[in-house]
Amino acid sequence: MRQKIIISLCLLLVSVGMRAQDANPVTRSTMYGMGVVNLYDTYLSPMEYTGVQVRVLRESSRMTPWMAGNVSRQVLFQGYVAAAENRAETASELAGMVNWNYALHYHFSLFEDRLTLLVGPMAQLHGGFVYNTRNSNNPAQARLYANLAVSGMAQYRIPWKRCPLVLRYQVDAPCVGVMFSPQYGQSYYEIFSLGHADGTVVCTSFHNQPSLRHWLTADMTFRRFILRAGYMADMHQARVNGLRSHDYSHTFMLGLVHKFVILK
Repeated sequence: MRQKIIISLCLLLVSVGMRAQDANPVTRSTMYGMGVVNLYDTYLSPMEYTGVQVRVLRESSRMTPWMAGNVSRQVLFQGYVAAAENRAETASELAGMVNWNYALHYHFSLFEDRLTLLVGPMAQLHGGFVYNTRNSNNPAQARLYANLAVSGMAQYRIPWKRCPLVLRYQVDAPCVGVMFSPQYGQSYYEIFSLGHADGTVVCTSFHNQPSLRHWLTADMTFRRFILRAGYMADMHQARVNGLRSHDYSHTFMLGLVHKFVILK
């Protein structure tokens, strides 16, 4: 009986070992950050509002078997809340946003794999709101849009003995998409109650939505954990339906990285 149990355990270990050879490594990180934000929306006010924001970012990446195993998949989910005031300090705005991104990057390895360049397409979904505490008529504006973007990345590995370091710079630029926006002077009551929704979904591109997001991270590997520190500049702006808006933010972030394998 004992021999059968031992043999079964050995076969199980061999099976797990064989499956581990085909395992797909997954890298996940969760970062938290704080920074400054600049909000501007002519639907709510002709003035800019500046303040602070708190942001959380969740990232997951792994290699895929596509194109001889040279393509990776990246999933980003982030959200933030912000509070801002105008220069005269006579009114304030509150904002909340969530953003989901799915990207595929092709890898080019250089200098004995120390430097890796990545490029590929990215899908972006964004939803949120901006609320002006002073307005009684049209107090809030929705932020809803979807984009197809171009994403590029550079990773450089510094193999220090005590603390290996990985530097990464990523830039994402939307190319084409769609956006929800009311017409100038149009209320949400007209759109949703009276059904005057024509023209509220607008096609976007570089000409009316020139936006850019870039961020720099540094992964520091210690004995039992990987610490990630980073800076993100998220610059989104639009000019549609007679309205102008922008959402500029600069955020410093800190978090941990986890690496594990998923058995097939």
